[in-house]
Amino acid sequence: MELNVLGTKLEPCCFDPATGYFRDGYCKTISKDTGTHTVCAIMTAEFLEYTKSMGNDLTTPIPQWQFPGLVVGSKWCLCVSRWSQAEKAGVAPKVILKATLQKTLDYVSLELLKKYEAVEL
Repeated sequence: MELNVLGTKLEPCCFDPATGYFRDGYCKTISKDTGTHTVCAIMTAEFLEYTKSMGNDLTTPIPQWQFPGLVVGSKWCLCVSRWSQAEKAGVAPKVILKATLQKTLDYVSLELLKKYEAVEL
């Protein structure tokens, strides 16, 4: 069983669009996932603009990869390194801790992630 950063069962991030390295809705990873797509985040305009400026356009659809393009409010499994870069640049999106893989803690602290925790309504 995969665990989240809180030490409980990993919850899905998003099924529409299907996110994650495996496009199964979960922020799971394997050694071949060089980006370590483990952070479940809610997209903001600031983050989408930032990641595009860094060479990773997440807003443009890529049909051959079954990627519809993201919009503000989309949930997506981000590379932990890009989330960390965005945090240092002041544009990190909110994180859904229950859907963020425990492996993320190899790269960033739970304390830092909690500062960006998305409030569930």
